Amino acid sequence: MFSEGFLFRLRCAGIEPDDDVDTQLSKQLLMLATGLASAATSAWLALYWWLGPQFSATWPYLFQLALAANVLIYIARRDFAYFRISQLLLFLFTPFAIQWSIGGFYDASGIVLWGLLAPIGAILYLGVRESLPWFFAWGFLVALSAVFDYLLAESALVTSRVPPRTSVVFFALNFLAVGGMVYFLLRHAISEKRRIQRQLEETLGQLREEERRAERLLLNVLPEPISHRLKEKPAEIIADRIEEASVLFADVVDFTRLANHLSPREVFDLLNQIFTAFDELAERHGVERIKTIGDGYMAASGLYGDQDGHVRAVAKLALEMQRILAKDFSVYTPPLSIKIGIATGPVLAGIIGKKKFIYDLWGDTVNVASRLCTEGMANVIFCNETTWQRLQGQMRFGPPRQLFLKGIGEVRAYPLLAQAD
Repeated sequence: MFSEGFLFRLRCAGIEPDDDVDTQLSKQLLMLATGLASAATSAWLALYWWLGPQFSATWPYLFQLALAANVLIYIARRDFAYFRISQLLLFLFTPFAIQWSIGGFYDASGIVLWGLLAPIGAILYLGVRESLPWFFAWGFLVALSAVFDYLLAESALVTSRVPPRTSVVFFALNFLAVGGMVYFLLRHAISEKRRIQRQLEETLGQLREEERRAERLLLNVLPEPISHRLKEKPAEIIADRIEEASVLFADVVDFTRLANHLSPREVFDLLNQIFTAFDELAERHGVERIKTIGDGYMAASGLYGDQDGHVRAVAKLALEMQRILAKDFSVYTPPLSIKIGIATGPVLAGIIGKKKFIYDLWGDTVNVASRLCTEGMANVIFCNETTWQRLQGQMRFGPPRQLFLKGIGEVRAYPLLAQAD
């Protein structure tokens, strides 16, 4: 537990809350590499002494002090750009300085392999293109060391202080350690990126689900074509003139009087049941629910869909509304009844408002449908003359009546009775 906690704190040192994902990962990897390199330096020096060779500890301790001082400066200044460059320079030059102090490739057992952490780290912390100069610098220093070893080969064999067995052991250890660190850092980087990718996919999935919910909510408020237009062009003013549509208004008779004998919760539940049933009928007949006002219900057909059958669809909806109210809500005393008005003609349709917007209809056709409902009678569906003309041969009507509609005047209204046989 201590080891896991220490490694976690080491990886996350210096991470700021507003760091992006790539920066957080770069800081984790660089701090982890710093800690591993510092621990390896002490271990390697102890192994050298244990196996026999006695070398100055100056360079390894200087390396550790430089790493620690750099980390402290970074934590104090929070300057990651300076920190990663300075750490990479230490990773690059220190192995060569140690090798040169020991004697060469053979005596130092190829410790310059540790310098590979600089170009590999540059890939992880800086980027692929930015890592090229670091790789070329490491290659140049390797070549320079090889030239020195080649020119001084004869004298190096005579003055070598490292037994062959010790050299072989550390050649193997250097290869294993550097390879292990590179593997571990790459594995950690890829694992973190996959974890981040999974989190992004989960977040994207949640965003898509929220988008679907918002779209479903929008479709509950707006007709589908209007919903699509609003999503594609949110700033667009939506106002359409529709040459012919059928508008229906329905009102539950004496609902206010009935509500006086019910609790607020019972009133809400009753209205919710009635309007939910009306919504299901409207969806079945392809009619668009526009809005509800108190115990009033407004719907329309022919706005953006089938222009040929829209009058028949509204008429069938009105008959179904009468039937379902009499059948499914007959437990109330007196029984619930409904007044309905239908008008067919031109309308204006559009969205009012920006934040709390509403889709609504305007025009004489809307006013006539509303007045036919208001001035009508219980369990009677009054239609205007245009509706009656469109439904000749499809529906049965009673004798026309003259109604005075407020703000409109005398209008001939046709009671819709049933579908034609």
